[in-house]
This record gives sequence, structure tokens and C-alpha cells, in this order.
Amino acid sequence: MKVFSEKNLGIISNIELKQTKYKILYWSIFTILVFISIISFLPSIWVLLSGFKDAKEIYRIPSSFFPKEIRLSKLVEVWKLLNFTQSYIATFMITIGDLIFCLTFPALGGYVLSKLKPRGTKLIMTLLLWTMMMPGQIRTVPLFMIFNRFPIFHFSLLDTYWPLWMMAGANIFDTLLFKSFFDSIPFSYIEAARIDGCSDVKTFAKIILPLAKPVIIVVSIFSVNNSWSSFLWPLLILKTERLIPITVKIFRMTNEYQLDHYMLALIFSIIPPVIIYLIFQNQILGGISLGGIKG
Repeated sequence: MKVFSEKNLGIISNIELKQTKYKILYWSIFTILVFISIISFLPSIWVLLSGFKDAKEIYRIPSSFFPKEIRLSKLVEVWKLLNFTQSYIATFMITIGDLIFCLTFPALGGYVLSKLKPRGTKLIMTLLLWTMMMPGQIRTVPLFMIFNRFPIFHFSLLDTYWPLWMMAGANIFDTLLFKSFFDSIPFSYIEAARIDGCSDVKTFAKIILPLAKPVIIVVSIFSVNNSWSSFLWPLLILKTERLIPITVKIFRMTNEYQLDHYMLALIFSIIPPVIIYLIFQNQILGGISLGGIKG
């Protein structure tokens, strides 16, 4: 079969696929994966279609999978009713700030640990790894207390985006990911830049960053996705209605809204992550291999 002759090498090789038992195994695995994909995809389709139903149609028994009528104007009506424009703006503000902090500080930290290696680098690496293994729940209360009354200066950062941005800049995983990538860059590049009179900062900006485009793209994609879906900390930190992101907006929706409005609100919230995945799926999958780079 042509599908087998053009198949790339994988767990089952082309030669093995010529045998009947391996063909059966191949199509069995393929069928299982298709079935799992359909199960994973159906809830989102059901939510989208339910958004076009009215409340009576949703609660009707027996229920129907497809609505009687798909009225696209309902999308605009619900968008205006829920004031999602403000929520989108707030979410974009959080996401852009997280992205800037997530690229700046982890990249600098990874550069210092990988190429500059000051005294105490091994101790810092040990502390970073220990911090990664610490359950996130342990840090929640101390961090909230710090943001509520910042040490020494005694001012509050609550109801601002700064705590969210600061936590994004302190992402240990991204720091280690940058370090792992920088380890693969030959040190001779750094030495050549120093001979030409470049400072460490200029070497980082002119030599290291242009070579780090793959890891920058991967970190950016994951940062945007995590920021868009963040819920707990925005719920704890932000109180003003105009500052809350989409996730908190949906959580705070009161009973005055009908169930179909909730369904469309969920669809509005997942559109950007879906678009990002469809555009950058190759880079997202490539991030798995980037995490295993060794110097």
C-alpha cells in the first residue's frame, strides 16, 4: 500500500509494515488514537453547539446534540451583554506583561548560569532545582502576604498586575530551559566577542539572543498560553472589575446569566489558545526536545 511505502521510520519500520501482523497493529493503534481524539474533541463541540441553544432546549429531556437553529448574531449579543471587550483587554495586558518578564529575567538568569558562572553557581542551581520540586501550594500563602504588604517598603501590590508579572519573571523552568539551550552554544563565541571589546551585556544582546530564537519562540508560546488560562492568582490578586481576566470573569458570572451565555463565554475564552496552537503547533511540540538539550 502507498501509505506504508511513504511512511517515515517510527516504532514500526517500513519492512515490518509489509507483514500482516504489523499492519493490524498499526491500524489498531491508529483507530485507538482517532477514538481518543474524538472523545477529547467532542466536549468543545458540544459546548459550542449548546451556546446556540436557548435555556429550554438545553434542559430538554431527551436532549439533542445539535441546536434547532444556529444564529450567529447571538455571538455579538452575548459578547456585548457580558462586556467581553474589557475582559479581553485585561487578559491581553496580563499576557503581554507576563511575556516581557518571562523572556527578560529567565533569559538573563540562564545566560549568567550558563556562560558567566559566578561564584556560587552550583549552590544557585541546587536552590533552583529544590524550588521546582516544592509544591506550589506551599508558596501561595507567603507570596500573598508579601504582595499584600511588601517587605521593608510596606506597600500593597494587590489589585495590580505587578504580582502576576513578577511571578512570570521568576519562572524557574524557563530559566533552566534557557540555560540548557545556552549550554549548547560554543564558548568560543563569547571569547571572540570579548576580544572585540563587547561587554557581557552586549554579548548577550548581539550574540546569544539571535542564536536563541528557537527557545525564545517556545518560551513565548508557553508563556502566552499559561497567562491566558491563569486563574488562581488573578482571582486572589485582582478585585476591580475592569482588571480581571476572562477566566475570573467567567467564574464571577452570576445566576442572572443563562446557561447558553455561559457556554458561549467558554468558547470566547478558548479561541486565542486554539489559534495559537494551530499556528505554532510545530514549535510547541519542538519544545519537548528543547528541554532535553545538553551542553
